[in-house]
Amino acid sequence: MSNKKIVIIEDEPDILEVLSYNLKREGFEVFSAINGTLGLSIVEKELPDLVLLDLMLPGMDGIEICSTVKANPATQNTLIIMVTAKGEESDIVLGLGVGADDYISKPFSPKELVARVKAVLRRGVLVETTSQTDKVEVGQLVIDSTKYEVIIEGREVRLTATEFRLLHYLASNPGRVFSREQLLSRAMGDDVVVVDRNIDVHIRGIRKKMDMEPPLIETIRGVGYRLRDTA
Repeated sequence: MSNKKIVIIEDEPDILEVLSYNLKREGFEVFSAINGTLGLSIVEKELPDLVLLDLMLPGMDGIEICSTVKANPATQNTLIIMVTAKGEESDIVLGLGVGADDYISKPFSPKELVARVKAVLRRGVLVETTSQTDKVEVGQLVIDSTKYEVIIEGREVRLTATEFRLLHYLASNPGRVFSREQLLSRAMGDDVVVVDRNIDVHIRGIRKKMDMEPPLIETIRGVGYRLRDTA
C-alpha cells in the first residue's frame, strides 16, 4: 500500500504530528492540515486515497467536510475515516450517514490507527475489483455507490455503512451463495471488527428496511446468504 496518499485533518498539533510520523513510516505519502478549510483545499488539490478527518474542527467541521468531499465528483470515491473524541453513537451514525467509510474514537494507539487505515484501504480495493460499475441493478433493486443510495421498487431505503457494503457485494454477485466468513473478508475486509454472527444482525436489518416478501436476501441453511437473481 505504499505510495497511497493520505490527508490528515486534525486541529491538535501533537496528535497530527504522531499520526503523520507513523503513517509516513509505513510508506504513505502524507499531507496535513490543522483546520477544515485548509484540509478541504488540500483534498481537492491532491485527490488522496484516504482522509483521516477529525469530527470537531475550527471553521468547517468534519461532517460538513465529509459531505462536501462525497458530493464532489472528483473526490467522491475518496475513503474517509472519521476521528472523534466523543465516541457517541449519534456522532458515529451521522458521520457514516454522510458517507464516511469508518470511524475511530480517541484515544487510540498509533498501531491501531495504522491497522484501521490499511483495513479501509484494502476494503476500497475489494469494492473496486468486485464491481465494474458505480451502479448495480438487479430487478427492481438499484444501488448507486456514487450517491450512497439504494432504491427498491421505486422507493429509497436508508442503510448503515455496514448494511450498504453487504448489500452492494451480494447484489454484485446475484444468485451466488456466500458464507458468513466470506462476507466478512470480501465485503467488509479482513480486519473489520465484526464477528460472523453479527452478519446475521446486519442482514436482518437490511431485510426489515426493505420490507419485502419473500426477502430479497435468502438464507441458505447451513451455508450462508445469497441475493435472489431477480428482485
